[in-house]
Amino acid sequence: PAPPSANPESEARAACGGRSPGAVPASPPPPLRAAPSLSSRSALFPSPVLWPSRPRSSPGGELASSSPPSPPPPVRGRALPPMVSRPEPEGEAMDAELAVAPPGCSHLSSFKVDNWKQNLRAIYQCFVWSGTAEARKRKAKSCVCHVCGVHLNRLHSCLYCVFFGCFTKKHIHEHAKSKRHNLAIDLMYGGIYCFLCQDYIYDKDMEIIAKEEQRKAWKLQESDLSTAAKQQQWLQPRVGEKFSTWEPTKRELELLKHNPKRRKITANCTIGLRGLINLGNTCFMNCIVQALTHTPLLRDFFLSDRHRCEMQSPSSCLVCEMSSLFQEFYSGHRSPHIPYKLLHLVWTHARHLAGYEQQDAHEFLIAALDVLHRHCKGDDNGKKANNPNHCNCIIDQIFTGGLQSDVTCQVCHGVSTTIDPFWDISLDLPGSSTPFWPLSPGSEGSVVNGESHVSGTTTLTDCLRRFTRPEHLGSSAKIKCSGCHSYQESTKQLTMKKLPIVACFHLKRFEHSAKLRRKITTYVSFPLELDMTPFMASSKESRMNGQYQQPVDSLSSDNKYSLFAVVNHQGTLESGHYTSFIRQHKDQWFKCDDAIITKASIKDVLDSEGYLLFYHKQFLEYE
Repeated sequence: PAPPSANPESEARAACGGRSPGAVPASPPPPLRAAPSLSSRSALFPSPVLWPSRPRSSPGGELASSSPPSPPPPVRGRALPPMVSRPEPEGEAMDAELAVAPPGCSHLSSFKVDNWKQNLRAIYQCFVWSGTAEARKRKAKSCVCHVCGVHLNRLHSCLYCVFFGCFTKKHIHEHAKSKRHNLAIDLMYGGIYCFLCQDYIYDKDMEIIAKEEQRKAWKLQESDLSTAAKQQQWLQPRVGEKFSTWEPTKRELELLKHNPKRRKITANCTIGLRGLINLGNTCFMNCIVQALTHTPLLRDFFLSDRHRCEMQSPSSCLVCEMSSLFQEFYSGHRSPHIPYKLLHLVWTHARHLAGYEQQDAHEFLIAALDVLHRHCKGDDNGKKANNPNHCNCIIDQIFTGGLQSDVTCQVCHGVSTTIDPFWDISLDLPGSSTPFWPLSPGSEGSVVNGESHVSGTTTLTDCLRRFTRPEHLGSSAKIKCSGCHSYQESTKQLTMKKLPIVACFHLKRFEHSAKLRRKITTYVSFPLELDMTPFMASSKESRMNGQYQQPVDSLSSDNKYSLFAVVNHQGTLESGHYTSFIRQHKDQWFKCDDAIITKASIKDVLDSEGYLLFYHKQFLEYE
């Protein structure tokens, strides 16, 4: 490949059509603070069953030189500290509100009088942890909202009087306002809420009481509950011990001492939005970087400074560079970032992507995850990242799922099952050389030459149903059955044994064959929310001969996902351009076109062609 330009900014300006790259205002994140008691379903770091990684091949993209070219030259400027960025607010866009962080809630003094400890212990024993069967029955009968009479809607109890009220419907808020009783306790998880602070608060004395009563309740449950009853109580235990209190380290205390200010994040805050300079046909990298930097769990991991590099040369560690990249994105700087270091490391560790030729975004995603996985071995308590039974790196925790393959003998109906790891799911599209049969209920159409012609729009669910339907392997692909002890015809079916936290769906728009190279432009409708329950291995019995039947699953909410990033490709197989849509906050979407970031509507996102779709689990479970 040709050597890079001596001036990356001028080269980037030329790649953007000669116009100066725009900038998007942003504000830095708030400092570390104590969190309330957490539920067993929260967006932190679960520890799912993990699977090994493997390099993936992907359509699109040409192989380049075997040796990496020289990296683009560095850009002069002062580097940010590794943990905390301190940009100065400027302009109306930086409308963050500065205030000195208080040492704690000042409204507890009105409650901490007389026998407050005994009263708090009684509330925890009777209405929160409920260790005995009698206490659980009392809680089930008496803990109802005194206004609407329901058990749900985040029931809270007033700490000053006997009143239960719904937090969701604001009944407890109305009581606090009328009676001036400003403290309440969450009856599910024991968090203390202050209505004057408008937030859950932390108090060391109260936390000690909560932990003591929780341990007592656990001991009572172990001696009182049967094995079947224990299985019904999986939601409440396992939380307090592991995620009870945040104890800052000496380094964190020093950082908080030098940075006592906090910023108020508003609904219209644009924190984390930052353009990326195109260094010469690097739009494929920029769109994937935008998706990764807006992955919630990955963002929390790197902004918490969780990576501990054990490589001999940290400058060659891709995880260290990603950590610096996250700091840059969430530092509050507005000017587009120049990812020259990231590009050089990708060239070094994934040499088939080296050079300024056009590459495939999906291929870059898999290569980046593989390198990050290998470089994360130092974060896994000394366990090797290539050990499938022990790897617990952040990449495996977030992106790795388990794909179950069931091969059934057509003679004895014996089933051979294997489970393989995956980082993404590649889905065939109608219009490709692979036959396609959408299974949408009520869809009309015909099958001609093994290819369906359906009136209506193909959906992502159609693609997933086809992916998980039974497939007859035929007489040319007989397998040796362990039951029959001979080669027999068989069927094969793929299902999801374990879902990843972030599910990436790759729509196979680039078709390569001996006679044909083309891009498939078929529109595929994809939803903002996706339920993966029908495609789980546990739901396989609900399908009869490939026909889908809605399973009855009380835990289907655990398999629901929300869309947070979409990567699109405009152009042909030979030339084109990548852009991405990323979700900011709940319903705010932005289009990232290299250095240019513009606001987008949900309609713009759902009407886009779609090449890579990123979904995040709505609920997480601790193990």
